[in-house]
Amino acid sequence: MWYVMQVRVGTEERIAQQCNTRIPESILKRNFIPYSEAKFKFHGEWTTLKRRIFLGYVFLDTDHIEEVLKYLYKMPDMTKVLGVGNEIVPLTEEEVDFLLQLGGEEQIVRLSKLMLDGTKVTVLNGPLKGKEGLIKKINKHKRRITLETDLFDRLQQIEVGFEFAVERTEHEKKAELTAQSA
Repeated sequence: MWYVMQVRVGTEERIAQQCNTRIPESILKRNFIPYSEAKFKFHGEWTTLKRRIFLGYVFLDTDHIEEVLKYLYKMPDMTKVLGVGNEIVPLTEEEVDFLLQLGGEEQIVRLSKLMLDGTKVTVLNGPLKGKEGLIKKINKHKRRITLETDLFDRLQQIEVGFEFAVERTEHEKKAELTAQSA
């Protein structure tokens, strides 16, 4: 089962490493931080880098959460494990499936190729294919898409990167309309 641990922002990597070294593999299958590939422009060149999707969260895969908690409470930057009220609850099957569809087992959301035609978005390939309905915002300049979905028992916005397959210009659109009407 997957659980979500809240930590101080900026300490995710350190806490994940502490989990690896301090918690026996017999009770913690793995812990991870979901990432998204994103394009950044440095000195005029586009470079692909990884960014954390959920700032302040580390995910735990365990069937022994009570035993794992004993180790977690000894970590100073760990805030809590998410749950409902005082009860710690795992992510639902649907939430786990969604995260696996996006990031796979390695939990890295790869770049999807998009075609933008005015306000119409077509995902040609990548993890966003079939998830067009979740897209709430597109920042073409920064090449980022904001998805909105239910996770952790609330509405979450997830920002992931994309790359253009084709962006049609106004001239190309007019040419196509002229050809269709002829």
